[in-house]
Amino acid sequence: MRRDVLLGMTGYAPDPEEFRLVIPVIDKEGRLHRQYTDEGHGAKRGLSPPVEWYNLPEGTQSLALVVEDIDAPDPSRPIVPWTVWVVANIPPTLKGLPEGFSGKEGELGEEYGKIQEGLNDEKIPGWRAPKLPSHCHRFEFKLYALDDEVHIRKTVTKEKLLEAIQGHILGESSVIAKV
Repeated sequence: MRRDVLLGMTGYAPDPEEFRLVIPVIDKEGRLHRQYTDEGHGAKRGLSPPVEWYNLPEGTQSLALVVEDIDAPDPSRPIVPWTVWVVANIPPTLKGLPEGFSGKEGELGEEYGKIQEGLNDEKIPGWRAPKLPSHCHRFEFKLYALDDEVHIRKTVTKEKLLEAIQGHILGESSVIAKV
């Protein structure tokens, strides 16, 4: 893990045994590169960033990930988090999700086969980081270690996921990136 990024963002050094989430493409100023938003260019536009995790809590049976723009404006209210990505039933045998994973889980092999990508706030499945009206936004990546797989019959949404994991969370870890 890039210790300088974590120290720069949080002001403390993590316990090396602590369950933690790492976004390796966050630069030393805490920024997520624009290729991971709708402002990228060509094939490097709107890619889902790589995500890594370490030291899963004992008994972890699956993982779930929620990414939100926590500074998204809403015309009717000042700030409403915008759901960028929802991922459920990530096997604990994986050590992360590769760059560009979103929408390709079926192509990456059997181990990725049970992963479910949910709807973002544009009502489409997968990673969707919109074109930002300003560059003063923060994306919060939150990873949940769960004691069971998530059981959602139809379309996964952030709301359904958060409801389904209640009482099953063994640990959570988050990272905030500026975009």
